[in-house]
Amino acid sequence: MPGTELSRRALNRALLARQMLLERHAMSALDAIEHLVGMQAQAPGPPHIGLWSRLAGYAFDEAAPLLTERRAVRIVLMRGTLHLVSARDARALRPLTQPLLDNYLKSRAAELDGIDLAAVVAWARARLEDEPRSDKELRTLLTERWPDLDAALLGWAVRLSLPLVQVPPRGIWGASGMARHTTLEKWLGPVAPDPSVDDLVLRYLGAFGPASVQDVQQWSGLTRLGEVAERLLPKLVTFQDEKGRTLYDLPEAPRPDPETPAPVRFVPDFDNLLLSHADRSRIITEEHRKRVFTVNGIIRATFLVDGFVHGMWKIEKKRGEAALRIDPFDPVPQAARAALEEEAMRLLAAAHPGARSHIVEFAA
Repeated sequence: MPGTELSRRALNRALLARQMLLERHAMSALDAIEHLVGMQAQAPGPPHIGLWSRLAGYAFDEAAPLLTERRAVRIVLMRGTLHLVSARDARALRPLTQPLLDNYLKSRAAELDGIDLAAVVAWARARLEDEPRSDKELRTLLTERWPDLDAALLGWAVRLSLPLVQVPPRGIWGASGMARHTTLEKWLGPVAPDPSVDDLVLRYLGAFGPASVQDVQQWSGLTRLGEVAERLLPKLVTFQDEKGRTLYDLPEAPRPDPETPAPVRFVPDFDNLLLSHADRSRIITEEHRKRVFTVNGIIRATFLVDGFVHGMWKIEKKRGEAALRIDPFDPVPQAARAALEEEAMRLLAAAHPGARSHIVEFAA
């Protein structure tokens, strides 16, 4: 039976503690990425900002050698979205997420009917392992080989069927370059021989708990995890939220006092902080979520005041000037406004040290 009821504020502070947002931590970028079970990386820049907001003294060029030395990779994982993860996690997590990608393939089974998909995938694997290629380059090759078939459809099916990593310089702060892919096996070697969904759920709780089964499923994109939670129950403690839903957690995981002070923080676009629960009220109201989550799949950058999303922000660079514009949803208390200005100036200095000037602006 569920135990103690946890308030929305108690869940907020637990989430912030595990997401390393109550205080900056003195650990390496790679250790942080592993603790967070990866960082959503739909765009190249946001993971760097996410690490800066979580780590003491993070330098924006710190993650570059992780990618070039193949200690970390950008790869499609949870929810079928691109993540920055350690090489170890890429090998362990990619097989667990394949059922989700298989379901996407089934959604267009009628269009793929009659196509020898196994032959297409094997042929594409050889070309991608010969050298990393962009989606456009792959489509061109597929058109040359199968001129009578839809190359865009074939390319989409290949991306879902093969574990593909984006190779550097994509993902390096300040670098430019088209996204090019090769296979996980070519880049890192074999995947984990016996990946464990139980371990995946336990690690999720360590980074996002306490949480319901629906929360874990929202984060991972996987289904039928209720039976996993039941199997793990002897290792867990249970709570309930204000709506009576059962929440699972690790016994020794941090659950700070709900009145623990929470500093202002800048959260980047697509951050998993906002994407990893079915019930996001522990971090953002539904009214504000509708403003942050756009209809075309963009998750805008947000800032936290007293631990909760209080508005959006963005950096604009022009004529050598880097400006951070803060767009609050509600009036910002004066003390928080001053703290945001200080934090914003530190972020601008770290992210764009070569800018001629740094400016912080509040929208009306």
